Amino acid sequence: MKTLISGAGFAGLSTAINLSRAGHDITIVERAPYIRDTGAPLDIRGKAITVAEAMGILPALEASRAGLSENMTIVDANGSEIAPLPGDDVSDSVDDIEIERPDLVQIMLEHLGENVDVIYNDSIETIDDRGKSVGVEFVSGRRESFDLVVGADGVHSLTRRLVFGPETQFRQFLGMYIALARVPSGTVSDRHAKTYSWPDHMVSMAPYGGHVTAAMYFRQEWLDYDYHDPSAQKQLALEELAGHDEWLIPIVRNAIEADPDFYFDSVNQVHMDTYHRGRVVLVGDAGYCPSPLSGRGLSLAMLGASHLAQALSDYPWELERALNTYETVQRPHVVRAQDTAADGGDLLVPATQEELDKRNARLRAAQSA
Repeated sequence: MKTLISGAGFAGLSTAINLSRAGHDITIVERAPYIRDTGAPLDIRGKAITVAEAMGILPALEASRAGLSENMTIVDANGSEIAPLPGDDVSDSVDDIEIERPDLVQIMLEHLGENVDVIYNDSIETIDDRGKSVGVEFVSGRRESFDLVVGADGVHSLTRRLVFGPETQFRQFLGMYIALARVPSGTVSDRHAKTYSWPDHMVSMAPYGGHVTAAMYFRQEWLDYDYHDPSAQKQLALEELAGHDEWLIPIVRNAIEADPDFYFDSVNQVHMDTYHRGRVVLVGDAGYCPSPLSGRGLSLAMLGASHLAQALSDYPWELERALNTYETVQRPHVVRAQDTAADGGDLLVPATQEELDKRNARLRAAQSA
């Protein structure tokens, strides 16, 4: 089957590996000039570990295991330790694998089959589902027909917008925002991950590979801002830090101002009644984002890629049946992953001082137990 995958993130790469191993001819189109590998490490949990084994990437993942969140410490305004973040709160089991993004990108790229072609600096302009094929026009002007189009282009999916409708129909805003900034080399000498919270806010500082990343969550009502204006996004994050000079907040502020690859977004989930329409199907955050607070986005995307490939193999001449089967098998995993997001928010970003004090007391008690 000739398949187009929109998006070369981890959902797209996972889908490409699974489908290429099943004999599909794959084209991945990525609007960026490269695959973004900045940001916090990612977790591979539960049944996604079995999927990784079937993809042939499990040995490489285990060899690159990071284990950074397992060593995360919660500190107070002076940087004094309150308690370590319990492993049970960040992992499903001891078999879970945490891996840094650059390592995962490299591993997945190395496992793409010869029948996978990756095109950068381009994206889909229009999609015309003709019933027996899908006509695609790209921003570059190129036109091509495919048997299947996979939208794996993230929470703000262009594919979803073109085929299913505007993002507002499917986005569920969780009342928070996330910001990530790389800290200039040599600024922070501590090589241990730490996080500090005050009501409605959380800031962490964590070493990843040869650099340190500052991460920030804050609770806020919906903000209207330009997704394509980094300066405006930086200003929104900086406003949340105004009046705070405790702990390493000044370093976080400077990192936000200086980082050219600063990342900012609302914290959302994506809820859809169906993950496919005709010959177009969604995988990963595009169809069922659980939000970063769940810690299960990567695992869910890997499961989705595997379930899609299996369904297409089981019903090679019945596309509608295959895509319906994919949805039926995948949806229970989506529901479970999305249900965990609230717990992550309560743990990392307590809304009130009372909730913050209760969390700290619970973590201290767990440490001494």
